[in-house]
Amino acid sequence: MRSQSQGRPSEARSRLLTTATRLFYTEGIHAVGIDRIVAEAQVTRATLYRHFPGKEDLVLAYLDEVDRAMRNQAEEAIAAGLPAADTIRALSASIAQGIQSPGFRGCAFLNAAAEYPAAESPVRKAVLAHRRWFLETATELLAEIRQADAEPAARHFVMMRDGAMAAGCLFDPALIRETFLRGVERLLQVHAATGGEPAGA
Repeated sequence: MRSQSQGRPSEARSRLLTTATRLFYTEGIHAVGIDRIVAEAQVTRATLYRHFPGKEDLVLAYLDEVDRAMRNQAEEAIAAGLPAADTIRALSASIAQGIQSPGFRGCAFLNAAAEYPAAESPVRKAVLAHRRWFLETATELLAEIRQADAEPAARHFVMMRDGAMAAGCLFDPALIRETFLRGVERLLQVHAATGGEPAGA
């Protein structure tokens, strides 16, 4: 999913992407038009189209930025060289911290998926690519704890994360944070002990 750009991004492109990221996340992708982005980024429409041929290209660049940030977060946790269980705890702590951050509006990828339901949509495909990476990363870490049934346990972890992200913008984020982290700890204990899914998964 990640695009490789040559050289340093222009200031105008950075402003456009920063503005679009803020507006798409806080207000929704379909709710924000090109004119609004151009006005708030203080560039011309011609400048926008020079960097992004259409709105969909800007949406994909926005999701790529979010994807890049999450991959960097995961890579930093893995590079610390901690045991796999502690790496999952570190990732979970980062997720929990995000839920309590000002302006939290849930998962950018789940939000985008809700706005782009068509399977052939490039935006939908970008969402699925990100989620495949996240599931694969969780599966690899859980396999280091115990090989048996690592993928079902990883799917359980992803579902807990999704639930926490959805609930975090509707209810008390501190409560959701604590509930999520307790659930992760329970998952790790059960997986390490039995190699299987928690009851009721």
